Amino acid sequence: MAQSLEVLAHHTETLHSIRGIVRTMKTMSAINALPYEQAATAIEAYRNTVLDGFHAFLHRNGPLPRDRAPAGAPVVIAFGSDHGLCGNYNELIAAEVDRTVEASRLICVGAQLEDALAGQGLGVAATLFPPATADGLGRLAGRLITRLDAMRHEAAPGDIAVSLVFMQRAAHGQQAPVSRRLLPLDPELMAELAVRPWTSRSLPHLTLTPDALLAALIRSYLFAEIFRAAAEALVTENASRLARMQQAEQSVDERLEELTAETRSVRQSEITTELLDVVIGFEALKDRDKRRQGEPPADPSAGEDGTG
Repeated sequence: MAQSLEVLAHHTETLHSIRGIVRTMKTMSAINALPYEQAATAIEAYRNTVLDGFHAFLHRNGPLPRDRAPAGAPVVIAFGSDHGLCGNYNELIAAEVDRTVEASRLICVGAQLEDALAGQGLGVAATLFPPATADGLGRLAGRLITRLDAMRHEAAPGDIAVSLVFMQRAAHGQQAPVSRRLLPLDPELMAELAVRPWTSRSLPHLTLTPDALLAALIRSYLFAEIFRAAAEALVTENASRLARMQQAEQSVDERLEELTAETRSVRQSEITTELLDVVIGFEALKDRDKRRQGEPPADPSAGEDGTG
């Protein structure tokens, strides 16, 4: 059913407003992703420095003993979003948590992810808010380390196994959820650092006791890994929102094209109708004039009854 020009104009104005909102969200997503991407790059350099510290420690003290004790209580830290408009971002992370990890305690970062985890039937022990800016990444990592320390002391010293689940960038602009082991330390990584030759001419000099230095290195390593996971999650969240906004902008543009074509068609139909009305009226006037011209002139000497 054809719509009136007033209705079409109203729909067009509404779509232009929506397009403006979508473009604003698209711009904000692109702007917000950059500081988190820079933070992820910066923490990578810090992580490499921590690994150099492990390398020096292992060079002086030998490889770490293999932990033959049974795995501790599993703890999962899942990084999601606190806002919508990012498609099935949180649902993918929740599915990864449900698929790969059986957690006795689940720490969730992001209110939207908490709802997605509830949809998978997973209970959450604690929910934290993602940082609003890149400056808050360090505070978030510190709070999570404090919670892990509390959990470790509640169970038994060292009796937890921690994993991180977050969205990671993949090849060709794609992204996919990943699960990464955090504690106990990766034995393959520690073994590789232990056998790596020391290339510097200066031997490492350690001032702390081995236990204190190892504890400091582990805490710094946990901070770097959690910081990097949180930064990567926020980069991919904004990238996912940017992709959804691009799709929404394309859909709005296509609908605007349809409305523009429909408006032109309705306007042309109304103009054609008005022209037809004018032509029909003009032809009617011509016919009336012709009929009047074909009538015989009235006889002035005739009376009212037609007689002389």
